[in-house]
Amino acid sequence: MKRREFLKRSAGALAIACHPDLLPAAARGANEKITLGCIGVGGMGTGNLKNFLGLEDCRVVAVCDVQADRRAKARQLVDQKYGDQGCAAYGDFREVLARPDIDAVMIATQDHWHAVIATAALAAGKDLYCEKPMGVSVEEGQKILAAVRRHRRVFQAGTWQRSQAKFRRACELVRNGYIGTLREIQVAAPGPQYQPKYEGALGPQPAPAGFDWAMWRGPAPDQPFNPGRVAWPDWYLIWDYCAGFICNWGVHHLDIAHWGCPRIAQEPCEIECQGVYRRKGFTDNIESWQATFTFSGGLRMLFSDPGRQKVGTRFVGDKGWVHVDRAGFWAEPESLLKHTLSEQEIHLHRSDNHGDDFLRSVRSRRDPVSDAHATHVASYLGLLAEIAARLQTKLTWDPRLERFVGHDEANARLRRPLHHGWTLT
Repeated sequence: MKRREFLKRSAGALAIACHPDLLPAAARGANEKITLGCIGVGGMGTGNLKNFLGLEDCRVVAVCDVQADRRAKARQLVDQKYGDQGCAAYGDFREVLARPDIDAVMIATQDHWHAVIATAALAAGKDLYCEKPMGVSVEEGQKILAAVRRHRRVFQAGTWQRSQAKFRRACELVRNGYIGTLREIQVAAPGPQYQPKYEGALGPQPAPAGFDWAMWRGPAPDQPFNPGRVAWPDWYLIWDYCAGFICNWGVHHLDIAHWGCPRIAQEPCEIECQGVYRRKGFTDNIESWQATFTFSGGLRMLFSDPGRQKVGTRFVGDKGWVHVDRAGFWAEPESLLKHTLSEQEIHLHRSDNHGDDFLRSVRSRRDPVSDAHATHVASYLGLLAEIAARLQTKLTWDPRLERFVGHDEANARLRRPLHHGWTLT
């Protein structure tokens, strides 16, 4: 047995010996905790980690990050919570996936890593809490969705708006016909207000001690290290690592549009989009946009940055409208805000805590509120608009085939090549 493999197995055996309640899912009883590994513990990853530490039904047993200082801080956070030294820290996610005692993983890496790690985790038999979006291409979402189904795993995305009552209530009002026939959906997400903060030299620089640049870069194209590539929010604005806030931020409000109107994933549509692209420093993905989706049944969806319409999701019918955002919930007629549904009407999946909803689904083996299919749709809607903006042409989308009709160049952009030997499992 190679030394690396021996160390992996020894780490898993030691964890089980120190904590005999930490057993693989197949061997665990109903009262034993779900074991969790956290991959990517930057800002969002640490936030997710803290949320899981506050839940009684799980125990975090491993953290992973390519930056040594981040994983050390995350490990200390876990050990302080539990009052021991039982949390392992890794620089390579594959070491987390190799542990048989870990049931589920949380992924909060940069977007370009999501699909590679997610498909590998699913193939390793892990249930998955993964940050949005699915990835940086439509194909990556397709691969994750196929892997969830093939391996029969639980998938919860970080689209946590579904676990807030106001978003659920808005969608239930629409689904139950309280605004009449739905005519238009208006969606706006932040984008232009995010600007790069790095103003230093753009040439190659040595990576800081404890920073594994090769693993951070991963399947992205080969580029030398520079702080401007990894700063926040700069990496969000670079095409190699993120398709842009049209997808990364847009996924939240497009997800609510889909939750309130499933038709937008079922009907063919024409897509037009005008966009302005970034040109400062390393940044080069889309900065502002204005897209129109025209569905075969006559419904329209307008999707833009906040310069053109109010942030959030607005459903407009022939008898009224509802608008929901993190800042509030509005309706016309206003009486809808206090309306209570009857038992016979459509009630959507109720979740009051996004992490706890995931853990409940791990036990029940039922889909959580932000399942793989919903997240795939919410991710690809933004990506389709970006492709239309980049090609500066009207495109027709077939949701059954998940391909553009009669446009080879647009279809070629549904996928991105992976570099440095990385593949989707």
